[in-house]
Amino acid sequence: MTRAELVENIRNRRSFLCVGLDTDLAKLPDGLSRDANGILDFHRAIIEATAPFCVAYKPNLAFFEALGTEGWQIFKETLKMIPSTHLVIADAKRGDIGNTSERYAKAFFNRYNCDALTIAPYMGSDSVKPFLGHKGKWAVMLVLTSNPGANDFEQLELASGKRLYEEVADKAMEWGSPNELMFVVGATRVEPLKALRARCEPYFFLIPGVGAQGGDLVEVSRAALNNDCGILVNASRSILYASSGDDFAQAAASEAQAMQQQMALLLAEKGIV
Repeated sequence: MTRAELVENIRNRRSFLCVGLDTDLAKLPDGLSRDANGILDFHRAIIEATAPFCVAYKPNLAFFEALGTEGWQIFKETLKMIPSTHLVIADAKRGDIGNTSERYAKAFFNRYNCDALTIAPYMGSDSVKPFLGHKGKWAVMLVLTSNPGANDFEQLELASGKRLYEEVADKAMEWGSPNELMFVVGATRVEPLKALRARCEPYFFLIPGVGAQGGDLVEVSRAALNNDCGILVNASRSILYASSGDDFAQAAASEAQAMQQQMALLLAEKGIV
């Protein structure tokens, strides 16, 4: 999916919501079997219920890989359920030396036909560039995350006076254009988010941490929106597990719609729709 197509979808749906598929067998709603069929039934219901209100889905590979070969089959079947109008972000956080990264890119972009893949930049340009240059595909690179351990490395101050995450973003912008590279920036770090928007003005941000992790949608959006939106806000648990009963799909739809309605107001406030 190209940037122009993504922006058009955001404007048409008046939404920049990404629904994370972090499906835990132990948290499946009542009435669903605790097996592959149950997960697939859950995903089908969630996707059908939320598709009108979001523009992207983000399956988290850890929840699939933990189930072994069966999990990879569930991943493949889940991808078939997602409408072609929606961006698919494989949340795999891959990153290795060049020839290995090339294989990761082929796996997710060619074999599974995902639109985007989250990547880790710790090993530098060799681990990032193989994910760039694929028409209509996106590398979604970790820059500033919301987990407590982010302070171990990401916030370190360099001799130049910059923080490490700022250097990572600056360097990455030399490698990839705003048409192929997004940055992951956690919703719980609003002031750095504002600074990164000024620093990386045309780039899309994938922003996790709204909802169950405590990030505030309005605050985050006002800090990070640019002239063509420029953000995808991810919500996972707050939507997936809005109800543990038979009404789980309706509850998920209600939660997604409530977020979409807020997003529509924020887009209008910014003059995007």
